[in-house]
Amino acid sequence: MIEVGPGPGGLTRALLATDAESVTAVEIDTRAVAVITELAETFPDRLRVVEADALATDLATLAPAPRQIAANLPYNIGSPLLVGWLRQAAQWERLTLMFQEEVADRICAAPDTDAYGRLGVLAQWVAHCEFRLRIPPQAFAPPPKVWSAVVVITPHAEQPEPALFAAMERLTAAAFGQRRKMLRGSLKSVGGEALLARAGIDGSRRAETLTIAEFDRLVRLM
Repeated sequence: MIEVGPGPGGLTRALLATDAESVTAVEIDTRAVAVITELAETFPDRLRVVEADALATDLATLAPAPRQIAANLPYNIGSPLLVGWLRQAAQWERLTLMFQEEVADRICAAPDTDAYGRLGVLAQWVAHCEFRLRIPPQAFAPPPKVWSAVVVITPHAEQPEPALFAAMERLTAAAFGQRRKMLRGSLKSVGGEALLARAGIDGSRRAETLTIAEFDRLVRLM
């Protein structure tokens, strides 16, 4: 089990109470590192503390497979962290992540809804995403101004090659970069009308109306 942003240690203690063979806590805040290090002295064979920036660390190198990530993510870097882990989806058995509720909604959103966008397409393309729990601000000290939510992400058994994932990143960036545009306009940089015709998709549609399967069809034709 890899834990990101353990903070004061509550999540770490909860993970140690499970049957996880080991817990590796990744934390950049020196104050939190000190707290978790004290806890590690009680569990020297099961808990390891890594003082590092999760954005700049390949977490898959920190623990043997099968590995999971559990994280209370800083709201300002939650999305880029998730996209980085989705690129490595084959490395993870499961990700249990807490985000600002708005971000959790985007990850799990269905097509043709306001929250549906690039993040949801990337996540749902490579994994099953389940909105598990809403958490009120009062659950934290100090309380944030927004609600939080826990999302459980379970990667599919088969994963795209890195080049195909990179292509999907380009495709979704173009599609949702100007989401009010028709696809024939927003996708000009990646194939435009010709690509849409090959995929059998009407160019007058907008990105938020496409299903995950239609995005998959497009990216494989790029």
